[in-house]
Amino acid sequence: MSVTPPGTGPTVLVTGGSSGLGAAVVTAVARAGGRPLVLDRQPPGDGVPWVECDLADTRAAEEGTRELAEQAGGLDGVVTAAGMDVPGRLVDVPAVTWERIVAVDLLATVAVVRAALPYLQDSRGTVVTVASTLGVKAVADATAYCAAKFGVVGFTRSLAAELAGSVGVTLLIPGGMRTAFFDERDARYRPGPDAVLNEPADVAAAVLFALSQPPGCAVREMVVCAEQESSYP
Repeated sequence: MSVTPPGTGPTVLVTGGSSGLGAAVVTAVARAGGRPLVLDRQPPGDGVPWVECDLADTRAAEEGTRELAEQAGGLDGVVTAAGMDVPGRLVDVPAVTWERIVAVDLLATVAVVRAALPYLQDSRGTVVTVASTLGVKAVADATAYCAAKFGVVGFTRSLAAELAGSVGVTLLIPGGMRTAFFDERDARYRPGPDAVLNEPADVAAAVLFALSQPPGCAVREMVVCAEQESSYP
């Protein structure tokens, strides 16, 4: 089996690449010999090129994407792993918070992909969008998150049809993972001690599989979750 020398493999931009699933994808890309790039509000691991960006500002997300792509000399892949949620009843979640969730989870996904497309078309690269099991199954007290993630599902399926033959498009539907995603929530919205969650590294391995497909072969959709995931289907 051939081994790709470090830093000479595909160049992959990861949103939210400083923590959680995004950080796991950055690690997986680097270990496979690729060059990860990160858009995030916090710095990623040492040596990873990044642009500081609040992804709720979609114009800044577009500019950051282009800046990283130009610095790297192009892009071979994009993974939109950034995401947030503040659970609560619709009447209890402030409008500015509700709208920020949709902006980060859906509108930034679209903005980054839009800005990356010229580079991905040049390389015949791949987009992996990150939805959620709550993008295919709605639950109470998650109107913003479900709206955004259902939107990611619809956007990605349409994008796949639009870009067929020029850019690979994969929709990732992950279940709950062992990350800091739940840490700042009210206790009633955190996974209980018996919750079955996936390791982000395992989901990142699936992302890497999708990114590694040759031009013309697309992994259209993946559901990656713990075997006893309670939110799917």
